[in-house]
Amino acid sequence: MAGTANDPHLEPAPTGHPAYTETLPCTPESAPAARRLIRQALGAWALDGLADDACLIANEMVANACRHTRSPLIRVSVTRLDGTRVEIAVTDRSRALPIRKPSRPDALDGRGLVLVDAVAARWGADPQRWGKRVWAEVRAA
Repeated sequence: MAGTANDPHLEPAPTGHPAYTETLPCTPESAPAARRLIRQALGAWALDGLADDACLIANEMVANACRHTRSPLIRVSVTRLDGTRVEIAVTDRSRALPIRKPSRPDALDGRGLVLVDAVAARWGADPQRWGKRVWAEVRAA
């Protein structure tokens, strides 16, 4: 069962873990919807303490997808891996993998993956035949 832009659903992930997913337009205006989805999932799982970090990560991943791909849609998912770990992922149709680059101190952008790296327990990108899936894991203390 998949979610639409206005109707996210809980579904088992391929790993058997519960996941909330939503397909959204690949536009900056989708970031608030991604954050709502994450807060909804974390609230359902009583992991509200992860919300700020998870939403920051999702915000950066959505922004990167919008800035660096030509995908018309993105897929945002939040998966509960166990009682303390959650994975946030954004999937798009670009095969170009993200690259963490050092940014200039006076730069107004270019810090997205630096933030993700600082906040996430770990993160990565998985190439797919049709695009890529960028993911990050957050953990409760």
